[in-house]
Order: sequence, then C-alpha cells, then structure tokens
Amino acid sequence: MSQVENEIPKCTNNFGRINKVVAIMSGKGGVGKSSVTALLATSLRQQGLKVGILDADVTGPSIPKLFGIKGKLGHNGLALEPAVSVKGIKIVSINLLLDKEDQPVIWRGPILAGAVKQFFEEVDWGDLDYLLVDLPPGTGDVPLTVMQSLPLEGLLVVSTPQGLVEMIVKKAVHMVEQMQLPILGLVENYSYFECPDCQKKLEIFGKSSAQKVTQDLGISLLGQLPIIPEVAALGDEGKIELVIEMIPDFFAAVTNGFLEKIIVKG
Repeated sequence: MSQVENEIPKCTNNFGRINKVVAIMSGKGGVGKSSVTALLATSLRQQGLKVGILDADVTGPSIPKLFGIKGKLGHNGLALEPAVSVKGIKIVSINLLLDKEDQPVIWRGPILAGAVKQFFEEVDWGDLDYLLVDLPPGTGDVPLTVMQSLPLEGLLVVSTPQGLVEMIVKKAVHMVEQMQLPILGLVENYSYFECPDCQKKLEIFGKSSAQKVTQDLGISLLGQLPIIPEVAALGDEGKIELVIEMIPDFFAAVTNGFLEKIIVKG
C-alpha cells in the first residue's frame, strides 16, 4: 500500500462528539455479524452509554430489520437525523433512505464507499460514547474506506467454526494489520448447539478452530456463541434488544469480553 493511500484525510463529524468508533467485520457473509453488532450496541446502551450504529453494509443492510425500524430518516436542514431504537440506540442505514426495504442498491464500489463516508460526516449523531460500524463482509472498497477514513478505535472480527472460515478470517485480520489498526479480538458465532433434552453440545458447523486461529494470529478470543433459535426469532421480529431480558446468559456471553476489552481502556 502506498504512502499516498495511507494519507487519506480522516472524516470528521461537526454535529457532536463521537468518543470511540469501533468497526465489526467478517471475512465472509452469513456469520451473524450484524446480530453481534446489534447485541453489542444493546449492551453498551445497558451500561448507560450513548450508542449509535452506522450500517456500512450498504448492499445487504440488516440493522433496521433487527431493531424493527422502518420509514425514512429525517433531515433537520443541516444533516440527516438518525432513527432511534426502543432502547435509544441511534441508527443510520441505506434501508432507511429507500422507498422500499427490499429495493436493491446497485452501485459500484466508489459510490458505496462515498455513501459510508457521508453516513459519518453528514449525520447529526450528536454526542456519542460509541459508534459501532457494521461492515460488509470481505476486504473490498467499503471496509478499506472505513479503515482509511474513519477515526477507528479498533476492529472486532466475527467468524464461525467452518474450516473455510479460518483462511478467510486470517485474510481479514491481515488486512487490518496492514492498515496498522488495533484488532480488539474475535467472536466465534454459531459455535455449537446445546440439545435441550440431553444438554449435549453439538458442533453443527464442525469442530471449532477459534483457539488455534487466535493463537496463530496473536489476538484475543472474546467469546464462542451457541446457536439459539430464539435469538434468530427475536431478530426476525425486530426485537433484538429483548435478548438482554429474555436470554440473559447468551447476552452476557456475547458482550462480556468486548466490554472488558473496550470499556476498561477508558
């Protein structure tokens, strides 16, 4: 990567103070990255912190659906105004600017990247303790733009146990390292399913390699999350924030490692 590419000016937001910006990424799709982002935001909010989510997965936005948010974003004459979830999380997503939620966004990479920068610069986020950025999968234009132009505190990587994922996770981690940004740790999602009758843990997606991968890469393993159908159901119903009340043990497993890694740093 050239020196010129590393000198892209950082985005600024003139409508408030955003204390920490954390991106959540994955090497591939379908690992539950958006659900982890939503649950982390809910946990931070539960701590009494002011939290926002920038849905940077422009071609596959999931955040509004998880929180049950519909309709279009407002504009105060100077900037877009975020939608606000039931528990007070501020949210911006391309799906909140479209006429229909199933309308496809057929844009080339540079336009996608430009839209994400606008979601940071031209939104009245107000004062936030944390802004979580839900990245699209892979190592393409949008993740690169976020890493180069947003003032990131660090990145959290979400994976699943499949053997193929090990290689893809390493690609994502090596990208972050090349950008000289901190990796906060890895969360392995869909790690196992616990039989409700016999309590046996079934490794539906194969034996976990999370310990090995994190040791090889020298990063922290923040958690291994089970498959719980009720979590998926709450997300489908737009009630992801209720996981904290309805499935508290799972919620704690998602968030504890992250909270320790982030909040203790101050």
